Amino acid sequence: MVQRFVAYVDEAGDEGFGKLAGTGPTAQSAWFALGAFVVSKDDDRALPKWRDEIMEQFPRKKARDLHFQHLKHEQRVQACMMLAEKPVGLCLIASNKVTLQTHPKREVFKQKQHLYNYMTRYLLERLTTACQKKAQVGGEEAHLTVIFSRRRGTDYHVMREYLELMRDGRELLRPVRSIDWRVLDPADIAVENHSNRAGLQLADVFTSALWHALEPNGYGFCEPRYGKILTPKLLKHMSQRLNCGLTLIPPLHKCPLNDEQEEFVQFVRRFLDKR
Repeated sequence: MVQRFVAYVDEAGDEGFGKLAGTGPTAQSAWFALGAFVVSKDDDRALPKWRDEIMEQFPRKKARDLHFQHLKHEQRVQACMMLAEKPVGLCLIASNKVTLQTHPKREVFKQKQHLYNYMTRYLLERLTTACQKKAQVGGEEAHLTVIFSRRRGTDYHVMREYLELMRDGRELLRPVRSIDWRVLDPADIAVENHSNRAGLQLADVFTSALWHALEPNGYGFCEPRYGKILTPKLLKHMSQRLNCGLTLIPPLHKCPLNDEQEEFVQFVRRFLDKR
């Protein structure tokens, strides 16, 4: 028997690091995040209903068009609280781009789509491992379908070729972790518009929520409340959500964080499920 899962992937922030936050009106975000919202194949059918339940809380908003950035603070809190009640798994990879300015491979990361593909690898490693472990509890195998939110300038054919290269063992350097290719076939990766899939809209809520806990706003403040609400749904390994449900690049001990960011990351690291 095979347990089937579907993951919806969205991003927050931008990949560029030529003009990082705080350097002017054309500044880029200090953090780039790639997040996934994963559900069982059976629950995938319920996603339009879950999206509509959230939108019903905001009668003045356009129905079936959920965008985190268009919500007010109190609406964002409500959306996160409702999402946290659902049987989902959440995973976020967040890159602190400030560190890329002095990275030995800075010029490599400046190449188009390199950072996006690099973070996709991290994301799929964690997703496939989590799906396989969950399926094995019932003595079954896992299969994962991944649906990306279409974004301008991303060549998904190139990304699929990158994944195939890893699958076929043609990398020069073998990674410490690897994607579980028993769970994912690169052919099972699709790309769709945000407006067409409720799952992508819910992925937007999650990804943006945690991004706001790391990315300072125009006044220099972060907003960790959304991310704290969703922390119980982050994927975990050996009871730990940090470096599984939430992964920082570079890792925590090398990542420059302000007091608000540090407090949020430590909240995730120390979070224990209530028994």
